[in-house]
Formats: sequence, C-alpha cells, structure tokens
Amino acid sequence: MRGVAVGLAAAALLIACGGSTPTQPAGSTKVTLTEFKFDPSSLSVSHGKVVFWLVNVGTTQHDLAIRDSSGTILATSELVSVGDQKEFDVNDIAAGSYTIVCTQPGHEASGMKGTLTVT
Repeated sequence: MRGVAVGLAAAALLIACGGSTPTQPAGSTKVTLTEFKFDPSSLSVSHGKVVFWLVNVGTTQHDLAIRDSSGTILATSELVSVGDQKEFDVNDIAAGSYTIVCTQPGHEASGMKGTLTVT
C-alpha cells in the first residue's frame, strides 16, 4: 500500500511540475536528427505553411536549415538539444526542390543533409 501511495505522489508531482512530454502536432512532418543524418533524408510536403517536428536522438545539438538552389538559406530551426523535440514552422514555402542541412560546424560535411520537395 505504501508503494502505491509513493507512486501516486510521484505522478502528481510530475503533473504539477509540467513533466509532460511534448507531442507531435497533427499534420506535421517528423524528422529525426542524429549523427550525422536526417531520417528521412528525403522529404516531400505541400507548399504554403509547413510544420516540421524535429526529434534529436543524437549525442549533440542539431538543427534543420532549408537552402534553395542558389545556396541561400530560407529558414533555420532553433537548435534541438540532445533528447529534445521542437516544432519548426516555415511559412509560405513555394513549390520547388530544396536542400536540408544541419548548420552546426562539420555536420553537413559529415553527411547531415537531404532533400525537400515542395509540391
């Protein structure tokens, strides 16, 4: 009985302290970040507002940047810490082909890049 009471107290404390894990937004595109890749590395989304759900399962911080064919970075997410999850919203992205990269030093050169097709 004492074990049950301790378990209930711990659960109540977690709820009171905001111990909930963020959940993936409906309609978002999940991208897992690790050393040194995006999973999936080839993404396809519809034009307009795009919502990415970034999940870092690696051992260092990562981000996701969208680069156009001229090399210009159009948008970059916040850094996602180890074990963290973040929503990354991109407004009004036009149809076309883009490159996704991690902008942290050495990550793109180590293979952390992919493609984004916007239809």
